[in-house]
Amino acid sequence: MSHRRHGLQRNILGKSGRLAYSPVVNWPDQCAVIIPCLDERASIHSLVGAVRRLLPHVVVVDDGSTDDTARQAELAGAQVIRHPQSRGKGAALKSGWQRARERGFAWVLTIDGDGQHAPEDIPFFLRHAERTQAPLIVGNRMPQARAMPWVRRWTNRWMSRRLSALTGQELPDSQCGFRLIRLEALAGLVFETDHFEIESEMLVRFAEAKLAIEFVPIRVIYGAQQSKIHVGRDAWRWLRWWSRLRRVRRRCRPPMDRKAVSPQTAAS
Repeated sequence: MSHRRHGLQRNILGKSGRLAYSPVVNWPDQCAVIIPCLDERASIHSLVGAVRRLLPHVVVVDDGSTDDTARQAELAGAQVIRHPQSRGKGAALKSGWQRARERGFAWVLTIDGDGQHAPEDIPFFLRHAERTQAPLIVGNRMPQARAMPWVRRWTNRWMSRRLSALTGQELPDSQCGFRLIRLEALAGLVFETDHFEIESEMLVRFAEAKLAIEFVPIRVIYGAQQSKIHVGRDAWRWLRWWSRLRRVRRRCRPPMDRKAVSPQTAAS
């Protein structure tokens, strides 16, 4: 961790290592952490414990795990929502968002359950939200992109370029699931996807609604854990969503003013 990042982390953490009081947002009371999981027994207990030292309200959405992910999450102090069968990461996130709304939280922080996001980076999201007032803060791994597997790096950049062009704003890491979201902003948006493409759809919906999107640098962690992304299947789902989105955009585009292109103008 750089000296600057270490200093910023120290400013938002108290001497005990817990979040210091903020006059802007009472984060421990107003922000719930949502962790979608599928067969994450090996990492979920330690992850929940580390997160709860910063934000105590953790909701783990067990998306049809065949191991004891749910039990390990409960032992670590998380509230658990169980999907009897896997419905997809997007569906798991929606279940978590709904629970947070029902319990009166103003914000949710989403973090993957496989250990690829560092809980120690959470303070950077909170401070950035306080400083910018943006309703969506997304983790950005691209400053350390060389630490990512090359397929993930290439795919992320390819998708991010297209989403940036579509939305008209720079979206450097469109596929990162480490996000801080204001629930009031989220409540006014409609999401059609239920799998990994929800990360891209969220950026598009926020941009369409002219809601600010900010990015904050985070560390890159890739260990021996198996990614839940199935390259072929999930790439096909993303491309199908992307194609449908482009068709809708073309249909909704206002017709060209016929007076602006008269026969004389066209011939000239």
